[in-house]
Amino acid sequence: MSVPTIPVTCYYNGEISRSKTDVEYEGSGTVIKPLEVPVDCTFQQLIDLIYLKTTIDKRRFKLLLICKYPLRSGKKFQPYPVRDDCSVRQMLNLVNTPTIEEIELYVKVVRVNEQQNQSFGGHVDLYVRDNYNVSQVDHGCGPSGGPIADNEPIGDDEDRGDDERNDEYAEDVDDDDECDGDDEDVEVDGHASFFRSFNQVLENEHGTYVSAHAPSCDVSNHPDDETLDEASPINYHLPPTPQFQHVENLDTAVASCWTPWVQHGTGNSSGEFVIGQCFNSKSDLQEAAKIYSIKAHQEYVVVASSKKLPVLRCKKAEECNCPWKLRAMIVKDTSLFVINKYTWPHTCVNPCLNRDHHQLDSQLISTHIKALIQAQFTLSVAAIQASVMEKWGYQISYRKALDGKHKAIRQLFGDFSQSYIELPRLFSGIEQANPGCVVVWKTCETNTPNTEIFQRVFWSFKASIEGFQHCRPVMSIDGTHLYGKYKGKLLIAMGCDGNNQLFPLAFAITEGENTDSWAWFLACIRNKVTQRTGICVISDRHPGIMATMSDPHLGWAAPFAYHRICMRHFASNFMTRFKDKVMKNLVCRVALASTERKFKKHMNTIGRINSEALQWLEAVPFELWALAHDGGRRYGLMTTNISEVFNSVLKGARSLPVVALVQLTFFRLNSYFVARREVGANRLASTEQFTPYVDAQIQARVVKAGSMQIVLYDHVKGLFHVKSRRGRTHHVNLHEKNCTCGKTLTYGFPCSHIISACQHRCVDFRMFVEGYYTTQSYYDTWAPLFYPLHNEDEWPLYDGIVIVAPESMRRFGSGRPTSTRLHNEMDVREGKTQITCGICKQVGHNRRSCKNRNEIQYS
Repeated sequence: MSVPTIPVTCYYNGEISRSKTDVEYEGSGTVIKPLEVPVDCTFQQLIDLIYLKTTIDKRRFKLLLICKYPLRSGKKFQPYPVRDDCSVRQMLNLVNTPTIEEIELYVKVVRVNEQQNQSFGGHVDLYVRDNYNVSQVDHGCGPSGGPIADNEPIGDDEDRGDDERNDEYAEDVDDDDECDGDDEDVEVDGHASFFRSFNQVLENEHGTYVSAHAPSCDVSNHPDDETLDEASPINYHLPPTPQFQHVENLDTAVASCWTPWVQHGTGNSSGEFVIGQCFNSKSDLQEAAKIYSIKAHQEYVVVASSKKLPVLRCKKAEECNCPWKLRAMIVKDTSLFVINKYTWPHTCVNPCLNRDHHQLDSQLISTHIKALIQAQFTLSVAAIQASVMEKWGYQISYRKALDGKHKAIRQLFGDFSQSYIELPRLFSGIEQANPGCVVVWKTCETNTPNTEIFQRVFWSFKASIEGFQHCRPVMSIDGTHLYGKYKGKLLIAMGCDGNNQLFPLAFAITEGENTDSWAWFLACIRNKVTQRTGICVISDRHPGIMATMSDPHLGWAAPFAYHRICMRHFASNFMTRFKDKVMKNLVCRVALASTERKFKKHMNTIGRINSEALQWLEAVPFELWALAHDGGRRYGLMTTNISEVFNSVLKGARSLPVVALVQLTFFRLNSYFVARREVGANRLASTEQFTPYVDAQIQARVVKAGSMQIVLYDHVKGLFHVKSRRGRTHHVNLHEKNCTCGKTLTYGFPCSHIISACQHRCVDFRMFVEGYYTTQSYYDTWAPLFYPLHNEDEWPLYDGIVIVAPESMRRFGSGRPTSTRLHNEMDVREGKTQITCGICKQVGHNRRSCKNRNEIQYS
């Protein structure tokens, strides 16, 4: 069986240079050599491998190996000498670090007669053993293990003093003396002096070997859910995940193959901890202990825990006299934790097979799924449960998986409550880089000075405002629920470009859908975004929208705008009232009829079947829902699909903090504009006159026009009688750009009858295509630019009111948020087979809910 290997990138024939936060290998003659290092490689084997791959003369030159080692934050790096077996293992463990894309090994070639411990690149000599008179350096190989001192085991009686007495007291599970803060920090056998010397050297180089990690992190088995998770600061000027910029194939996003604990060693080859093993922080020790316990299928309890000292003991210590116990203490003047007492192995056994594990808590789950959430923030709770089951073999509860997901989201995207406070600052950063963006706030006053409660916010980007001027005068509006920690509604307005693609125009977060919120949203669009007249607004029949569109004082009544109803919602309302699928299909036929003749024909059919249904349809003005009476306002758009499609794009983001939601609209809209701007530029360069959508439509109609019969009646006015292959006849008037089929007026480009008449008289039919469909208009629609946000420290200082989260909108229930969607027949998949009971063979229920189950079973 072959030994698995780890890829390492080796650099040589250059010089090591070090900045304040990074280590690089420079030089015009630098050579890069990829290595495949076995996981059990020793230091001497690594040296021999480098000599072999680089062809360096072993007799004339010696090699000094330096690894680029990350600090805790993952954004700063320090040089790390590789000079023994443990340091090699420590270097190879970097393959499990998420911030490391590749392991970089720098080789300094030194002649045999030169001093080998000279400085490199302005870096102070790291061989502190000779300079600081401390013991030989060794390196821990456990989880997150840092350099440790290789001396006698910590914890001899003469060195421990009061610590030993405290440790014995901890055996009685009394936390008072263990956590009272009177314990002195560990300083035994020169270990602490070594760490102080080592850290002092690095601090003189304007950095530290390990980052300061919050020492107050609790290692208890029941962490406070309200405590903010330890995470790096959120960078609002950058997209939190690549998925924020995806515009196509959203369902194909694949989770990262990296998992935090792949080949995660725990001390030595046997997987046990060792005395003297060091961890960068208390949280690293906590995670390592949890992973060890899960792998061993054992559980522990926290005997004592303070900022400086954790003590863990087997959960069945009293029941089975199991000796397993671990104790660690902080190293003085550092954030490092070192194990100073460890008793093993477990001698207890589990009485039964457990489905869950006490140490497999939501915090550890969040660490596991963080990479998955970053790759796909729409990851479901069921997928998280399956991932944990596959990795550890434990079936966690829905609640625990959901808590882990929430913690991962907070680490990646920020806290829900804090995001309301950060939102004004984010908008100021967006407006700084993209002047002309529109942001409108509505808040409620409080008794606290300079503090107000969030109620609504409206935003639209300058690129959207400018690009909408070149779109067709059609706008679709819709609202969708937010599913995060706070309730609310996301209102969106979408346009439609000349290629029949959605055009994101404006957004708003409100307390809900009502007459006041819709009036406010549409007033913001009319006053701040567009003053175009004749805009067709397509929506559902929400009372708030109906009232706003009919109010003559808000600028959305005719002739300034024209309201139309979504055919799908209209047919759904009809279905809810009459519950007849055949009639529902007839209503759709009526709505889609392009001529009054077809409209009247289908209406008469409905009247013969159900006169009450006909009266219900006649009570709604025809121009609101019927294409034949539309007057060409809709441009053939019968539904609010362009809004609902974007709602589906935002589906996963609706469970994120509001700051992340706004970020997603910014970065994803930029991706839309970039991709489609490139398409428009390419079509302009290839002298294409119309958009791909119209080109395809016209080409199909040109083919159809070739089989038609033409009769000319007036060559001056361009009156024609056109007969199709199926025998249908239509009248064409080229002077008025009209055809009795109604399709030219409906869609804005010529029907097959007009094209046939134009070909008969050698007239260019392209004059009948409206300007919105030209390639130039399409390019102008997406030509406006989004500009990248500046670094956060360059954002303008926000000194306005503090906007806090609305407690009235907070979800107080535990578990999965209850769906607030009003389900109707539109939520039933078309053509779906009904459930049939396997016992009584009736439809509408299954075996478990069958009322006749017992009677039939025992008959």
